[in-house]
Amino acid sequence: MDTNFGFLQFEREDDPIVPAEERLKSFQEFHRPLCDEERRNQAARCMHCGVPFCQSAITLKGMTTGCPLHNLIPEWNEQLFNGNDEYALRRLLKTNPFPEFTSRVCPALCEKACLNGIDSKPTTVHDNEFFIIENGFKNGWVTARIPEERTGKKVAIIGSGPSGLSAADFLNQRGHKVDVFEREDHPGGLLMYGIPNMKLDKSVVKRRLKLMEEEGIRFYTNVEAGRDVSKEELENRYNAIVLATGSTVPRSLSGISDEIQGVYYAVDFLKQTTKNLLEGRPFTIDAKDQDVVIVGGGDTGNDCTGTVLREGCRSVTALEMMPKPPAERTADNPWPEWPKVLKTDYGQLEAIERFGKDPRQFCTTISSIETEDGAIKSVTTVQLGPDRKPVEGSEKTIPCTLLLIAAGFVGVPSSLVEAFELPLTARNVIETEDDSHKVRDGLFACGDCRRGQSLVVWGLMEGRKCAQEVDASLMGYSNIE
Repeated sequence: MDTNFGFLQFEREDDPIVPAEERLKSFQEFHRPLCDEERRNQAARCMHCGVPFCQSAITLKGMTTGCPLHNLIPEWNEQLFNGNDEYALRRLLKTNPFPEFTSRVCPALCEKACLNGIDSKPTTVHDNEFFIIENGFKNGWVTARIPEERTGKKVAIIGSGPSGLSAADFLNQRGHKVDVFEREDHPGGLLMYGIPNMKLDKSVVKRRLKLMEEEGIRFYTNVEAGRDVSKEELENRYNAIVLATGSTVPRSLSGISDEIQGVYYAVDFLKQTTKNLLEGRPFTIDAKDQDVVIVGGGDTGNDCTGTVLREGCRSVTALEMMPKPPAERTADNPWPEWPKVLKTDYGQLEAIERFGKDPRQFCTTISSIETEDGAIKSVTTVQLGPDRKPVEGSEKTIPCTLLLIAAGFVGVPSSLVEAFELPLTARNVIETEDDSHKVRDGLFACGDCRRGQSLVVWGLMEGRKCAQEVDASLMGYSNIE
């Protein structure tokens, strides 16, 4: 850096966001960029550490802090500060195939490991990344990279979520012919149908998919591997197969049937919302004037909260079984460990703005539901004690005409397991050899279907590592970095 003291000269300033009441009127993205001068000031806050924890992805006490992609963060922060925007983009794309996705939806593991975070506020790595990639698109620096030579090898990717797209991109750039099979009507997987439009506008996903098609990757939609195309057909047509199907079996709630009218899994609710928005149709599952209860306080639960608010719900309550985290780091959770602190995300903030209170109830779960004419009418909640057992006398009945289950996922579907004769781990995800992505000769797995439900950034890393192994199996070595 031209100055080593930017973190002393400039306060952290995040990208501004549209006020809650205004942004709740649409499903549009609501972050607004800073002016160029202020963005460069924010880049100047990077300390250019000799040992940058932000890009190191270290695991402490079972949780990772720092970027799994090992993004060259101090390098592109320096170039951004100096006004070398195109070179900053090249350094960003060196490790991250899709910064337009991570700069929107990643929880910024990099910032949690930023040295500034010890006694100040971390560098705005997330927002800086967004500026670099979107500035690259605006200036025409992000264009189709058509491989000059082809290897003659063909690879089938099953699934077009983050890991599938990542693997496809790296293998295609290597020169292999890549076909991607997607069971939904649009490619993109989680990026298209699992993440709401206000967090990741679908035009951004389509923009990347168009580039990938120009680069030679073919997408086949409405094709479910194992049903519409068999394992044997794929083995006969391709030199290698990569399973990147995600961990798609939702976790159910004990004693609660999703056959009851008004009870849905969050993944189905979010998917139909996006489909209806894309097609300009009324919502199939409409939260308008509904009393909504969401089971699950993670990112998906928050996304459901933001979605039902935009659809005009009458009330929203989010139940979280775990205790409420502390507002600040505790003594036994020092930097650079992942901060186990209370996170109040956009959906929760919008609920506070709309209804005057946080929608979350911690240490709480559903003990029973009440129906009327086959439709859900209310739920009875119960508090959980330190031993995670129900507290006697803590039952409370609240109105509920729409129950969304956002309790996570429990692995890959049995149909895929049977079709591809897959070995499974105790977590019901695909078992691979040792610490690799190889299931057996010619068959590989990456992403959530291998490691379990995780973040987009981990999916991109999984796809890259899997592509390296596939490439080495086909060519005898790999030059994928």
